[in-house]
Amino acid sequence: MLSFSLHNLKLFKGNLNLDLNEKLLITTLNAHSYNLAQQNSAFGEALKNSDVLLPDGISIVLAKCFLDGTKLKKIAGADLFAYEMKRLNKEQGSCLFLGSSEQTLKLIKNKASNDFPNVNIKTYSPPFKTIFSAEENALMVSTVNEFKPDVLFIGMTAPKQELWAYEHLEQLNTKHICCIGAVFDFYAGTIKRAPNWMISLGLEWLYRLISEPKRLWKRYLIGNTKFIYLILKEKYRSLV
Repeated sequence: MLSFSLHNLKLFKGNLNLDLNEKLLITTLNAHSYNLAQQNSAFGEALKNSDVLLPDGISIVLAKCFLDGTKLKKIAGADLFAYEMKRLNKEQGSCLFLGSSEQTLKLIKNKASNDFPNVNIKTYSPPFKTIFSAEENALMVSTVNEFKPDVLFIGMTAPKQELWAYEHLEQLNTKHICCIGAVFDFYAGTIKRAPNWMISLGLEWLYRLISEPKRLWKRYLIGNTKFIYLILKEKYRSLV
């Protein structure tokens, strides 16, 4: 039996219309994170227990339909980011960006201050390491709680960001906790996102592969093959 099953997973369906006053852990699922969740049970638990799990990838949308007929709309981390920032700008809210480098965070803050002038923005760059110490975790939590943002954006890549958010969920004084990974770099401009026509055709993965072949070839070529195999395995098990 697979340790993390898409067949029984409750993925967000429809358009973004989230309760702005409710505390929500919001994560995303794509083929890569699905594969990782097979090997990392704690990551799988964090995803399954998220309040909102977005289908971030055409592979997830197609696979879910294939498994049980559920029709989903792809909602990427970038879509979540745009949704949150637009409503924060309208309501003169606040957000904190946790993750990435000081340089990238500076680019984000400068751009966001122009794009969303009514949003109170704070940033924090944690140490670049695999495992944080208790003191480093406490400092990140206190940084969030002193600012009390309406939205906390976390960009540490999967599964690190989801594990951190899930572990510290009850300690964080914020409403929406959004694990959006690469969106930090997309918005800062340090990594270019695929053009809209490729995104609409479900080819964003191909654009990323072409843009960074040395870093991403295993994720998309080997990883996508593994994903298809696992989904076929899920389908078979649901029929027998």
